[in-house]
Amino acid sequence: MDLLPFDEYVAQLPRKRMAAGVLLRSVDGRILLVEPSYKPTWDIPGGSVDADEAPWATARRELREELGLDRPMNTVLVIDHEHAANGYPEAMVWVFDGGILDDSEHLHPTDEEIVSVGLYHLDEVSGKLKPALARRLSVAAGVAARGGPLALCDDGVRRTP
Repeated sequence: MDLLPFDEYVAQLPRKRMAAGVLLRSVDGRILLVEPSYKPTWDIPGGSVDADEAPWATARRELREELGLDRPMNTVLVIDHEHAANGYPEAMVWVFDGGILDDSEHLHPTDEEIVSVGLYHLDEVSGKLKPALARRLSVAAGVAARGGPLALCDDGVRRTP
């Protein structure tokens, strides 16, 4: 069997996009959503994982950049395989538990990419979210409420064993 030289082998390996977000909740179960200026749908704080950056570091960085909040990202709620769609390549999307928001935390955007921020029940904003994100957040909220275990999803649909 002929093996490729190492550099050629590595160059042909598939590449996947990665993103990480943070699920923050109110005491009454609402989820913190942000309205980005650069796309029509709302999201949770988060973004693309940079080269040589761990997903948990991305989630923490994006939360700090977008809302001025700094929290450790120690608990993964969901890892979702997002299929290629609308010109975007497939991705692995991580959702971390940002915990319960304290009433004293003033929520306001600290990044010009974010137009507004608020706490919402998912049924109030389903039309403002990409369907896969709405499904992913529903699974993540359930995992957070139960205290785990983390869920594996395909386009926001929880995988069953």
